[in-house]
Amino acid sequence: MLSDRHFMKEALQLAAKAEGYTSPNPMVGAVVVKNNMVVGKGYHQRAGSPHAEVHALREAGDQARGATLYVTLEPCCHYGRTPPCTEAIKAAGIRKVVVAMTDPNPKVAGKGIEILKEAGIEVVSGVLEEEAARLNEIFLKYISHNKPLVALKAAVSLDGKIATSTGESQWITGSESRNYAHVLRHRYDAILVGVNTVLIDNPSLTTRLPEGKGLDPIRVVLDSKCRTPLNAKVINQPSNARTIIVTTKAAPRDRIKALEAAGAEVIVAEDHNGRVSIPDLLEHLGRRQITGLLVEGGAGVHGSFLEAKAVDKVYWFIAPMIIGGVNAPGAVGGEGVKSLTDAMRIKHLTLHRFGPDICVEGYTDQGGEKLFLPEL
Repeated sequence: MLSDRHFMKEALQLAAKAEGYTSPNPMVGAVVVKNNMVVGKGYHQRAGSPHAEVHALREAGDQARGATLYVTLEPCCHYGRTPPCTEAIKAAGIRKVVVAMTDPNPKVAGKGIEILKEAGIEVVSGVLEEEAARLNEIFLKYISHNKPLVALKAAVSLDGKIATSTGESQWITGSESRNYAHVLRHRYDAILVGVNTVLIDNPSLTTRLPEGKGLDPIRVVLDSKCRTPLNAKVINQPSNARTIIVTTKAAPRDRIKALEAAGAEVIVAEDHNGRVSIPDLLEHLGRRQITGLLVEGGAGVHGSFLEAKAVDKVYWFIAPMIIGGVNAPGAVGGEGVKSLTDAMRIKHLTLHRFGPDICVEGYTDQGGEKLFLPEL
């Protein structure tokens, strides 16, 4: 007899197939099991398309009656772009529903489970809850706080440098690390850099995975005085993703109009010591349903996010080289902390190897909100 964990793991694997495609919705997988055999399976493929439960129930057909449904997130019970999944489950004659975790969306938040129980359906929840939360961490942060999950990405040498004293930075990490960086760009709704990166490197900020796979992230540039050139690659891209220039009232009005005429969206955010206010920036992005933000800035941008206590997660790529030099820039600027007791701690670490490089992935509890994940 196969366990609930076995079938939930299969549902989680199905859900992960849609990574990067469902925003602002979560990734959800579902499996219908009868007589210890999978008779239907499905996953939510894109926002606005049928939910995972609907795909799985359609595949199961008449075999769904009296069967058990495994689903990675509590079934929805409200009308959105699609009808409630709770109604489809009841109509299919499902006997038991096993849920990985409840949905923190206020429109659901336990109501879906209660509706199923009231219909006489047995419900078990909490199976592989931690794995389900990690899978949907971006959605969970956004739906709980109306702000994007902020992940800071850096590529450094062993001695913590992001470039030489002359500014050369391409490439510190190897091709395997750079490929994974493009996986991250596909995973997150938006990517952010500072205007100095645009002026010095003129990056494209697109997703470049093998065979043209992956979606481009929304390109966000912190530019307090609208210095972004009109011919910059971030604006002039054959991409479906838009470009957002975030500026302040210090920006000349004619530059704002010129950037808008060139096709960029311009947000005038609050000012903080001559820079864009990070908390106000995140409020603006949240209102635009940007659920995840990948920060690939230089030392100044990284310092601004850390000083604002706005970083939820880090991806820190470390290459086996030593650059040296007191004038070679490090990954984080700003004033920094005066005492080690105030240093930001990275917890719940995962280490990855990409060729000769190491990537440290982890979470910080010094962000604007306490992390929403279960106790990891």
